[in-house]
Parts: sequence; C-alpha cells; structure tokens
Amino acid sequence: MLPEHINDIATAIQLALAPVFLLTAIAGMLGVMAGRLSRIIDRGRFLTEGGHTAVLPEQSAVEEELHILEKRRHYTSVAITAFTIAALLVCLVITTLFLEVMFRAPLHWAIGLLFSFSTLILVIGLMFFLREVHLATTTIRIRKSKPRV
Repeated sequence: MLPEHINDIATAIQLALAPVFLLTAIAGMLGVMAGRLSRIIDRGRFLTEGGHTAVLPEQSAVEEELHILEKRRHYTSVAITAFTIAALLVCLVITTLFLEVMFRAPLHWAIGLLFSFSTLILVIGLMFFLREVHLATTTIRIRKSKPRV
C-alpha cells in the first residue's frame, strides 16, 4: 500500500466523522420515538382491556381517546420509518466515501445524492415527530383529583 493511499484513507475517515455524528443524532431520535410508541401502545391496551372504568366512565370518551391514540401511533410509526431510512442512507454515504477512496472512483455525485436524500427523509421524520407531539399536547387530559377530606 502506498503512503499516499494511506493518507487518502485517513482523509476518508475524517470525512466520515460528520455522517457518524448524524447517525448518533438519528439513533437518539429513534430512541425517543420508540419510547413514545411504547407509551401510546400501553395506553391503548389500558383502555381496551377495561382498566379505564374508574378513570373514563363514558364509552364515547374511550373511543375518542383510542382514535387519537391511533393517529399518534401512525405518526410515530411513519417518523420511525423515516428516521430508519435516513440512517440507512447515511450508512450508504459512509460506505460510498470509502469505496471512492479505495477504488479511486469518482462517486461524488452518489455521495451528494445519498446525503441529500437522507437529509430530506430526516426532515420528513422530524415533521411527523412534530405532528405527533402537537397532537399529544393538544389532546392531553389532565384531570384534577378530588380533594381529600
């Protein structure tokens, strides 16, 4: 291996660091969304398994909340899918960076295209995340407990 080729590989590693940090951020978002999805599913199970009778006496209130939970579950699932696709595209960016160096192939256009698509899909995931958070905060019901005597 030629010393100049080693320098090229070192440069490729340096270039790959920024996408790796992006992967870390995406992994964080996936963790947040998985947690939200878990909470949505737990609440839906609670309502459908009859544990709600002391909290929500009206069946119409239960049906309304289940409908909202289904919307939130959908938005969360789309966001998780978008973040996962974005992460896969970032991995392809990193791989393409190394292929470009190893084979001395002009793959700048592929790297730019993959990175652009990953960023676009990341934005879509963030939009669905924002939509789900907005829906959750506008429909939350915090009931005051009766004062204890």
